[in-house]
Amino acid sequence: MESAISEHLKCPRTLTRRVPDTYAPPFPMWVGRSDEKLHQVVMGYFGVQFRGDEQRSDALAAMRNIVASLDLADGALHHDLTHHLDNQGYENLIVAGYWTDPASQQRWSKSRAVADWWESADRLSDGLGFFREIVAPRAEQFETLYAFQDNLPGVGAVMDGISGDINEHGYWGSMRERFPISQTDWIQPSGELRVIAGDPTAGGRVVVRGHDNIALIRSGQDWADAEADERSLYLDEILPTLEAGMDFLRDNGQAVGCYSNRFVRNIDIDGNFLDLSYNIGHWASLDNLERWSESHPTHLRIFTTFFRVAENLEKLRLYHEVSVFDADAQQYEYINCHPHTGMLRDATH
Repeated sequence: MESAISEHLKCPRTLTRRVPDTYAPPFPMWVGRSDEKLHQVVMGYFGVQFRGDEQRSDALAAMRNIVASLDLADGALHHDLTHHLDNQGYENLIVAGYWTDPASQQRWSKSRAVADWWESADRLSDGLGFFREIVAPRAEQFETLYAFQDNLPGVGAVMDGISGDINEHGYWGSMRERFPISQTDWIQPSGELRVIAGDPTAGGRVVVRGHDNIALIRSGQDWADAEADERSLYLDEILPTLEAGMDFLRDNGQAVGCYSNRFVRNIDIDGNFLDLSYNIGHWASLDNLERWSESHPTHLRIFTTFFRVAENLEKLRLYHEVSVFDADAQQYEYINCHPHTGMLRDATH
């Protein structure tokens, strides 16, 4: 059995684990693997916000424009598309893109075609909302976990491969202990989330600055290839408890340290729903995420349901990726978005 932490990222541990060295997990799980050439990844969430069917075609056209831009030089190595309805009644289309080189992503972002589109005055007058949430964790600042071993989604799609069975899962605290940085660092937050340009209540362009060790979780579900029994297991047992937990964080997250939570459904380029979904959750700290996971009834129901079915999963694919970031490795920009969008709700002026 392997450690979730790659050999080249191991170091003498100064912080103890929550389980003994003899711990054996109850079922197999795997993590994404990359070699020492991977120093940092970039995760970009590019959104289009709209309201009502009369704006749908324009929103889809804007999403397609973002997707097309990813094919330019230095564009994302992998991307997926999602839709969700937020609790203010706005629909949101998101293009999630992944890079393995921050310099490449910066060249893409600053290229004339990309920069001119985002900075155009048309973004302020075309009746849609737009946002960019871009984060760049170093290799020691993110972890993954998969209940399957092929066709990895999200950040796994730009990694080199998959591990063997790993040890650090199946107990409270295992998420943190899959982070290489957790060997020597408590990953505590510092600073504050604040607006540094614009006014969320007035619309227009608003820029938010993040703080050290904001945590981002992407936790996904893929039932595309599941047969009748497993589809029923997901749709009738897992999904209701999952939706309850995601709705709680969307509507009440501020009280538990969750800055933003979106439960999104994957779509194709024409906006048709696919049998995949995931949540995008930004948290004030890894501690806040852990406390909700370990103690809140909405997550305990999700967790116990997963443990009950995990050994019998065949084609239902469940996974997550969690990352933390330095303050200067984050970019949050909102254009004509409502003031509860993403990081706007909790950012101080």
